[in-house]
Amino acid sequence: MSGGEVAGILVAVFWAILVSFIALVLVRLAQTLKAATKLVADVTEQAVPLLADASATVRSAHTQLARVDSIAADVQEVTANASALSSTVSSAFGGPLVKVAAFGYGVRRAMGRKAAPEPKGSVFVGKAVGSPLPSARAGRRTRGKG
Repeated sequence: MSGGEVAGILVAVFWAILVSFIALVLVRLAQTLKAATKLVADVTEQAVPLLADASATVRSAHTQLARVDSIAADVQEVTANASALSSTVSSAFGGPLVKVAAFGYGVRRAMGRKAAPEPKGSVFVGKAVGSPLPSARAGRRTRGKG
């Protein structure tokens, strides 16, 4: 065997090892691609029903929000009507009702004073002596005296 033949055999063996290594890598790559394809198919099978359910849920939520929006509009209208009614009732009955209450209080007070007997020997000058209501100055202290 000459040197050229040995070199040819070495090159042939090197190429055979290289081709074997590349074939092994390609087989592994093909297995990886098959597994990835299967994984993508499984994910697609599970994702399509999930997306359909999510779409149905979003449609249902949209319908419910439309109902809530109409209810909120109705509540707003009822609130405005109640506010208007309240202000109308307040302006229509508030003033006269306060006057009636004040008149009733005045009548009761007058009847209470009339029913209470006056002490003997008192002189009526605007206010009865021994009146049940304290005077404005009764509770004050004088300044400077202590």
